[in-house]
Amino acid sequence: MNKGKKIYEGKAKILYEGPEKGTAIQHFKDEATAFNNQKKSTVEGKGVLNNRISEYILSNLNQIGIKTHLIKRLNMREQLVRLVEIIPLEFIIRNIATGSLTKRLGIADGTVLSKPLFEYCYKNDELGDPLVAKEHILEFNWASFKELDLIKDCCLRINDFMQGMFRSVGIKLVDFKLEFGRVNIDGKNEIILADEISPDTCRLWDVVSEKKLDKDRFRKDLGNIIQAYQEVARRLGIVHEDSNISEVKFGKPKVVDLKNT
Repeated sequence: MNKGKKIYEGKAKILYEGPEKGTAIQHFKDEATAFNNQKKSTVEGKGVLNNRISEYILSNLNQIGIKTHLIKRLNMREQLVRLVEIIPLEFIIRNIATGSLTKRLGIADGTVLSKPLFEYCYKNDELGDPLVAKEHILEFNWASFKELDLIKDCCLRINDFMQGMFRSVGIKLVDFKLEFGRVNIDGKNEIILADEISPDTCRLWDVVSEKKLDKDRFRKDLGNIIQAYQEVARRLGIVHEDSNISEVKFGKPKVVDLKNT
């Protein structure tokens, strides 16, 4: 599928005009960044894995009635998506205390939270994506009260689903961030899930060893970044145990049945 002109380039993805009005082609890069782009590197194959893992998760969310921007995966690195007006916020859901939360509040790393903790960050690289309150969001018209309520409900549904999905393959969903956008679908204005869900945007720990299977391996110089991402893909059944990332052939994503998890 031919790409149109570049719309936007971020730290991990490039967005191009799609073949039809209201669509875009999302290209996953191999660049790894941390600390608001202060730390950078290239991890060969990361974009391929993030593309496939994100497609798998978003396809399953679509199956349970959570609307996402994903239309279909095009190839190893690209997806066809709906073009949305991104709400300039990151919505963070925490199940276990770690990272910036423990640094800000002095909470012991690994503390299991009594219920999911919900946070907002204003999307602005120059400002370091600062933590903001609902009052800031409403005051500066980044989102409406109704939109925030809808998004929070959606985030909690996604958290419930993903916790069960990852738990079934021996992974703890520690925390993750989501982005949403506004779009008109069949004449109706809607809020849908956008961006990606992958080890770049989630903290994932092995249930037994608490080995990190996410971008913290890059942030903290733990090494074996691509091997950790591959491990997540293998446990989810996306790639086979003996697959080399350069040889991976991807079929249709399977739908997760959580009734017995």
